[in-house]
Amino acid sequence: MKKQVLILMMLLISSMGFIAPEERTISGKVTSAEDGSALAGVNVTVKGTAKGTVTDAQGNYLLKVQGQGKTLVFSFIGLMTKEVQVGSQNRIDVTLTQDVSQLSEVIVTGRSKKLINGIASLFRGGENKAYAPSAYQDQNELGYSITNTEEYEGISENGFHDPLKDPLSTFSIDVDAASYSNIRRFIHLGQRPPKDAVRVEEMINYFDYDYAQPKGEDPFSITTEISSAPWNPQHKLVHIGLQGKNIAKDNLPPSNLVFLIDVSGSMSDENKLPLLKASFKLLVEQLREQDRVAIVVYAGAAGLVLPSTSGSDKNKIIEALENLQAGGSTAGGAGIRLAYEIAKENFKKGGNNRVILATDGDFNVGESSNDAMEKLIESKRNDGIFLTTLGFGMGNYKDSKMEVLADKGNGNYMYIDSILEAQKALVSEFGGTLFTIAKDVKLQIEFNPAKVKSYRLIGYENRMLKSEDFNNDKKDAGELGSGHSVTALYEVIPVGVESSFELVDALKYQPVKKQDIIKVENASSQNEILTVKFRYKKPDGDVSKLIVHPLVDEKVAIEKTSDNFRWSAAVAAFGMILRESEYVKNYSSAEAIKLAQGAKGKDVEGYRIEFINLMKSTPAIAMR
Repeated sequence: MKKQVLILMMLLISSMGFIAPEERTISGKVTSAEDGSALAGVNVTVKGTAKGTVTDAQGNYLLKVQGQGKTLVFSFIGLMTKEVQVGSQNRIDVTLTQDVSQLSEVIVTGRSKKLINGIASLFRGGENKAYAPSAYQDQNELGYSITNTEEYEGISENGFHDPLKDPLSTFSIDVDAASYSNIRRFIHLGQRPPKDAVRVEEMINYFDYDYAQPKGEDPFSITTEISSAPWNPQHKLVHIGLQGKNIAKDNLPPSNLVFLIDVSGSMSDENKLPLLKASFKLLVEQLREQDRVAIVVYAGAAGLVLPSTSGSDKNKIIEALENLQAGGSTAGGAGIRLAYEIAKENFKKGGNNRVILATDGDFNVGESSNDAMEKLIESKRNDGIFLTTLGFGMGNYKDSKMEVLADKGNGNYMYIDSILEAQKALVSEFGGTLFTIAKDVKLQIEFNPAKVKSYRLIGYENRMLKSEDFNNDKKDAGELGSGHSVTALYEVIPVGVESSFELVDALKYQPVKKQDIIKVENASSQNEILTVKFRYKKPDGDVSKLIVHPLVDEKVAIEKTSDNFRWSAAVAAFGMILRESEYVKNYSSAEAIKLAQGAKGKDVEGYRIEFINLMKSTPAIAMR
């Protein structure tokens, strides 16, 4: 008996030594040692475990750890990794410095000599698990190569035009922001983005601008500025900004949404279907009782996994998302047809009727070519149902398909590279992403030949329209959502300025046409450098409305311009540098960074400082 009591006491004493350590929440902020700015997207992991998180737009993080003997690891591409022991402290702030040696190992062709940690992170059920996508592996190190089959539509950069011969520049607006988050993904992985992945207008329009809200009956305000072009001070830069009316969430019309989700085998990676599920959960949390959601999936075939359900039944919607598994081929065409059928069956007159397609774009069954997909979407467009496309993944990503689907489906296109981007697109910009306030929005700029020698539109290469398309209400164009803004930039060579970008030499034998002389004489009496003409339709309308806005050059120095002007110029310059544009060959990334730093403004969400840090962290990839 005594022996049994002794054994029992020994077991009791022994078990007391194995009490699970208490779980604590560690918080803190990560900043740059160079200038003290917040660092967004930094990986914060518990050393030796899969637990981790990423810093938010303000550089803040929260992470649960057990015990005091743990070590936190802070890492970001281009910065020195730092390890900090937790100890008894509940708050750990760190600063990170640049790591020149790491950046020097990056090969500009797009392959990496070692694995480089990315910043994407997935949040599942309250537990944060770090996710670090790997870069392309070097064949000599691993013994095999990974084939990159990503597809991008070819872009030929806009050149200069003579306003005597081409006085009108016409294009459709573009509020898509996919290009920015996609090239950010490349840079975070230590790779230079493909040139055709860089759409400069989408980089510019990724950011919010401090434009005035519209005051009249039109759902837009127009802002214009002109000053010298940073990359060529002899040239002028024209900034045109459109601001859509911001409608409060409670006043938005009811939604009829269909989540069209690709569950084919190519979606099995962590940065595809798992990230997709986490992203849609964020969206579901924004839904109201009057909103409804159905879920359609497709792999080898398409099927309805959740009938149209009220937004108040969030648990049911989230459970349907959780049950999705990846496998099989990709019958994208069949999925799109079924999704539109479900959307039409539950159509809300006067509401927001929309299909949200989430995929890597790798369709391989049924309609799969860009032309076939374009015709399929165009055939559904007239039913009053809009299309939003959300892109996921890497390696086999089909950007060209995603862009054309959103374009032809009266919708918008975003690339989701992390849960932070999902938060921005589906929560912070919920209204602009899902609620259209105007469709078929077109801009036409008429240049005054007495003031303008030549001009070029920066970006929008795949959104150009014919001059006659502007007044043609049957011609499709871009859509604008609640609270969204659109920014366009023109580079202008003033009359009397000698430039290396002259179009053609003066003709020796061909006389100047009399009508051209009269045109210039009439124009010279006006101070206007150009006139902005703007057309739009109501979401359910068929007839467009015209707005006209002239611009006079007030000779404002660039340092006196608004943050809007200088920020958009800095983003455009960096985008052109990534594209190796001839128009910025004498302008450095360091100059673009300095311009951006002086135009950061309030930056409440931290997106601008993230961009500045992105530029700083890529000298071996994109800077010169």
